[in-house]
Amino acid sequence: MLIEANGVGYEVQMPMTCFYELPELNQEAIIFTQFVVREDAQLLFGFNSKPERALFRELVKVNGVGPKLALAILSGMSAQQFVTAVEREEIAVLVKLPGVGKKTAERLVVEMKDRFKGMHGDLFASDAPFTLTSEMPVETGNNAESEAVAALVALGYKPPEASRMISRVGKPDVDCETLIREALRAAI
Repeated sequence: MLIEANGVGYEVQMPMTCFYELPELNQEAIIFTQFVVREDAQLLFGFNSKPERALFRELVKVNGVGPKLALAILSGMSAQQFVTAVEREEIAVLVKLPGVGKKTAERLVVEMKDRFKGMHGDLFASDAPFTLTSEMPVETGNNAESEAVAALVALGYKPPEASRMISRVGKPDVDCETLIREALRAAI
């Protein structure tokens, strides 16, 4: 994404979950940034809220997680969903994120859980408000439906759109893959 500030354009990389929350083109937006300097590049990462940026900063401190993987993790799920997955030690959920294998998921759970405990205040508490959760799909009794919605979001659909697509084809006792297939067919 390109942001213009006082006549200067800045290329900012953002998680997809944050990107969907941005206002229309040429509208004013507040982006909390993190500047990363490497030998070969100077990178600017953007977030809609300070807790998201703080989570990104903590993620890049984990051994084996760089800025690109941290961005991929936060693109695959909202900050709140990530915090919840770590607190519940849901390795299987984390493994579904792009670039995260079993060992990385286990390392994330161990290291991030300790960091969440060490943070002052309730910045990362599960019940702390995050801006992204307002449009993220709500967990329902049907786990296949919530997984299908998450898969569509990972494919690039906006969370509300993905929820609508799945609810249109949702049937009781249908697996996640069938729901995704049917939702994509209905969208054509």
